[in-house]
Amino acid sequence: MFSRWSRAATYLYRVGPQKDVVIRRDFCSLLGRGYSKVASTAEVPFAVDSGEKGHANTLEVNLNKMFWAKPCSLALAADSPLRVEEPKYEGIRHIIFKLLLFYSKQSKSIRGANVVYRRIVSQVDKPAIYNVFSLEKTFKMTFSLLVLHMWLCLRRLKQEGNEGVEFGQYLYELYNHDVEMRVSKAGVNLLLTRWMKDLEKIFYGNIVAYDAALLPEAKQEELENVLWRNVFSDDGSSIPDDSGLRAVQANFSPLFYFLKLEGKYKSAMSRYVRRESTCLSLTEKEALFSGNFMFTSLENSSSHTPKRTA
Repeated sequence: MFSRWSRAATYLYRVGPQKDVVIRRDFCSLLGRGYSKVASTAEVPFAVDSGEKGHANTLEVNLNKMFWAKPCSLALAADSPLRVEEPKYEGIRHIIFKLLLFYSKQSKSIRGANVVYRRIVSQVDKPAIYNVFSLEKTFKMTFSLLVLHMWLCLRRLKQEGNEGVEFGQYLYELYNHDVEMRVSKAGVNLLLTRWMKDLEKIFYGNIVAYDAALLPEAKQEELENVLWRNVFSDDGSSIPDDSGLRAVQANFSPLFYFLKLEGKYKSAMSRYVRRESTCLSLTEKEALFSGNFMFTSLENSSSHTPKRTA
């Protein structure tokens, strides 16, 4: 799935001014150290010191305590300062805006979709989500998290039937425009249409995989595996099985330590995703369509989660 990222990274090295080198380097992290690549290039194993082991123990305690709270509605309280209310006009102004179709169903849906997408961007662009799950903030990572949270909202909207599907289309158009702007900002100014088509394929591929992972007949670990491929793995490879991990442990102890850490973050994100999905299901239609809801705050959690070191 992520083989397309290699082509994007290669292209970014060839074009663009020198001032964009840092941004292009972030884009090139898509070519980073997946399990298969690291295993094939590692030569001399070295031991994990006691400091790292202490870090792992602290990490396990912190992550294992996260995202177990009982799911609840994400709707904002009526007196919340974060609410976005529809403008109310009176008299001649109300008549004019009505003639301009400001109060039409389509106009209201577009305004609501704008608010919903701002909620998604707020969750994805804040440092907290990267700190909690120890993710590097690169173009690929931000894109992966955007797709994940878009899927959470679209999945909830489908529960509202045709009205939700129509609203989801407005939301997708906003997402598509935002991604195009982000790609352009990352340095891709030529052949932009081609890259957007590749990103669209990745988007729909991820959506299908997430949907399948939450089917009643899906295995419990399926969502974790999908998150590993779409978010944590740099090359889209699958997580090694138990026998693979034992082989890594025997021959490449630093890599084994790295994979164990990745597994803990993956499990925590799986609980986060399942909980947010249930919370959105409990969120009222009015709050959903007006955008008057907020994803679970990760600010407090991030201050207690240690960062991974390279």
